[in-house]
Amino acid sequence: MIAGVARELRAEAERTNERRVLVLAGDRDRGTDAAYDAIVSLGVDDEAVSLVSTREGFRFEEHRPRSADELLGRTREAVVLDCHERFVPNALGRAVGAVDGGGLLILLTPPLDDWPAVRDRFDDSLAVPPYGVGDVTGRFRERLASTLRTHPGVAVVALGDRPERDALERDGLTGEQAAERDGPSARRAPSAPPGATFPAAAYDACRTADQSRALRAFEALAEPGAAVVVESDRGRGKSSAAGLAAGALALGGADVLVTAPAFRNAAEVFARARELIGTETDGGCGEADRNDCGGDADERDLRTPAGGRVRFMSPAAAAADADGADAVIVDEAAALPVRLLEGFLDVPAVAFCTTVHGYEGAGRGFAVRFRERLVGSRFAVRDVRLDEPIRYARNDPVEAWASRALLLDARPAVDDAVADASVDDATYRALDPEELRADETLLGEAFGLLVTAHYRTEPNDLARLLDAPNLVARALVADDRVVAVALLAREGGLDAETRRRMYEGERVRGNMVPDVLTSQLRDEDAATPRGLRTVRIATHHALRDAGFGSRLLDEVHAEFGGEVAGDGEATHDDGEPVDYFSVGYGATPRLLRFWKRAGYRVGHLSTSRNDASGEHSAIMLRPETAAGRDLLARHAVAFRDRERDGLSDAHRDVDPDVIRGALGACSASVPVDLTETEWRSVVGASVGPGMYDSAPGAFRDLALAALVEGADLDDRAERLLVRKVLQGRPWEEVADDLGFASTSACMRALGDGYTPLVERYGTDFALAERERFTGE
Repeated sequence: MIAGVARELRAEAERTNERRVLVLAGDRDRGTDAAYDAIVSLGVDDEAVSLVSTREGFRFEEHRPRSADELLGRTREAVVLDCHERFVPNALGRAVGAVDGGGLLILLTPPLDDWPAVRDRFDDSLAVPPYGVGDVTGRFRERLASTLRTHPGVAVVALGDRPERDALERDGLTGEQAAERDGPSARRAPSAPPGATFPAAAYDACRTADQSRALRAFEALAEPGAAVVVESDRGRGKSSAAGLAAGALALGGADVLVTAPAFRNAAEVFARARELIGTETDGGCGEADRNDCGGDADERDLRTPAGGRVRFMSPAAAAADADGADAVIVDEAAALPVRLLEGFLDVPAVAFCTTVHGYEGAGRGFAVRFRERLVGSRFAVRDVRLDEPIRYARNDPVEAWASRALLLDARPAVDDAVADASVDDATYRALDPEELRADETLLGEAFGLLVTAHYRTEPNDLARLLDAPNLVARALVADDRVVAVALLAREGGLDAETRRRMYEGERVRGNMVPDVLTSQLRDEDAATPRGLRTVRIATHHALRDAGFGSRLLDEVHAEFGGEVAGDGEATHDDGEPVDYFSVGYGATPRLLRFWKRAGYRVGHLSTSRNDASGEHSAIMLRPETAAGRDLLARHAVAFRDRERDGLSDAHRDVDPDVIRGALGACSASVPVDLTETEWRSVVGASVGPGMYDSAPGAFRDLALAALVEGADLDDRAERLLVRKVLQGRPWEEVADDLGFASTSACMRALGDGYTPLVERYGTDFALAERERFTGE
């Protein structure tokens, strides 16, 4: 029976250029055998089939569930996803995306009625200490099973203990509503438009008119001052068009820098660039000239006989070095944080390619936050949107099913529905996971806001929201629309043995702040207090800067920390004590100000930049009990002491405004204990003939005190303290960075900046010394 079902699904999929799903629900071994029978009956070559499973020894191309990213950019006639033992939602997204038009996705699952109660190795990853796997729920799988039973294009076979007892629950056939409408025969082969400057071979390689339009827009990158924005859902060929454009520009002698969250995200760009370069250089690349036309010499650096090249760099490195290229192509721009994207606004020409809804997950920072900055820049911006799928028909039911099942198209409420919302009238409420599972509108709006809050949101995040026992969600609702949402994680409260293992180097899942404070900062007791960490917080973009985020945090603080139990400790909603609130994020001046206003104080600033965000990560705490206050106190002091020396070492290149914000949010006081000799140097430099170089340590102590305790200095004076005194940058560099007319003017300004510090911190001796020069 299964072979016949598979053949009928495949036949309809091929006629409509769509895809179909075949669910084999039951025993794992029986499902594996049935999948083999189905594939054999289709006559599909083994080389066109991929299997995603924790098992090994199959004749098909194999991938582990945690390595399903290897399927990105692949085209397969059939993909078998084994959902037993370790079902990873991300792997489902990758598997769907790899199936070509006319192909099948075969899912091996437990019986659908039983699946939500099954606990596997993915659930183990959700059971973060101190929770166990028994605390993990099955709401994500319950919801997924419901979509499998109701969505068009999905066949379900309930497996019996032997083939004759198999039962067909759904045949998955759609009646061919889209037959031939969007198939390959309906497409016209694109051709080079009149006046095109890219090679004709580039346009011949386009598979849709959308791709051809995008390629024509990319031609603008040959001239400085051009910016191109290409948006599409996944599978529309934007990366292919970008690759053809990169190859064409390089053939013209341009240096094209390509960046993406990881090289695998840009693999299609380089594949298409390599093909075009090979086609245009005498029809291909021989062994002797591979390096000239982008062969195996270096897959991340393709070169052309004209001296052009297409090269890859990671986002943080590319942003720092982008001005050396003629044009920059940022693929998967929606997955990068806004501050990193801003680094590409100084290049001669730039293209941003963004996935609006992707199987690999997407972020909305580009569309929501960065777009207005790009439009307001010096660039002439051209927009292109690709709607026509490349590998399957426009109305493919499997794409619609995956979008629904994994919330790939989740988005906040429309702007008009929330435009009149008032922060004072909004209602604070818990987002109970069971209620989210039952209410698709509520789930879509809440998850859509979480997508906007982060540069990378994946299907795994949806499973965590619904099933992870350490997570809670809270929201502000106006007129039944979610206008702000916070995702919170319980951390800490770990037993002595777990704390010992953490201190000795073992990673403990789901306890980010205790882990950093324990393993990196060597505080074995840091995981004893219980914390509540803000994982993400988001406000509807139509209501930004209207106070909704602050109001939501105030409500969270009141709920989890405002009511005091009889033993004097604040409580979680489950009765467990909350000793502190925390947050960890890529530090920017704006975010540091926001969290400081909310009562949080810095306990750590990472020494290295995050590869994805390009920022130094900050950890901030807001204590609620004596245990929380003790935790912050010792880490605030440690942070203060690290920065005194670290600013001239690991933090020497950090943005001075980030340093100002971090030090200004440090709760530790700074002792100032200078010798008379040191005070003579400081006073002499501020009001007399003294020099900074005569006592740099004294100047450093005073600068640190001024920035931590908030001395009365203007912004430039504070930046001068950071850049010269604490980071130890050369005078010429500091003068140039801060806009001084000369190094001597910069030196005088530094002396002037210490005048109020002598007044504030000076001893009787120091004040008497000052009077010698001022008469005051």
